Amino acid sequence: MSLGVSNVIHGLFMSHVIHERERDGIVILDVKGRLALGPDDSALRQHLQSLLEAGKTSTIINLHQVSSIEPAAVGLLADFAERFQSAGGRLVLLNPARDHVSAGEALELDTTFPTYTDEQAAVNSFFPDRKVPHYDVLEFVEEEAHHHADPELQEKQE
Repeated sequence: MSLGVSNVIHGLFMSHVIHERERDGIVILDVKGRLALGPDDSALRQHLQSLLEAGKTSTIINLHQVSSIEPAAVGLLADFAERFQSAGGRLVLLNPARDHVSAGEALELDTTFPTYTDEQAAVNSFFPDRKVPHYDVLEFVEEEAHHHADPELQEKQE
């Protein structure tokens, strides 16, 4: 299986689709469909294993388009989170929907995985020294107004 930047892998029985991409050297797996344990989880299991074997241990699993997560799939993800950590990396979740799992599984997700609702924040979590640039719209507007103001008016204001 090729591990290109835009792989699309279909799970057996089409329960889920995995699209792989990279951002700032971090692998992001966009998963769509239902996550269940059994014969139809083999694509996700194999994909995560192939990432480990390739040394790609900084990975985000985007669950935004996942329709449901069965309890056993939470266990599979937790197992791989430990494997990624043992390999010196991290496995984090992006956009886990709490209504797709029971309260117990939601608690396991929260305690096992760093979870994020913003992709940039998830990517930045792999770079502890990285600061998210602050963009102040009001400051920008004031600077632009001052920059484009009439020079005679600026002299009167000063």
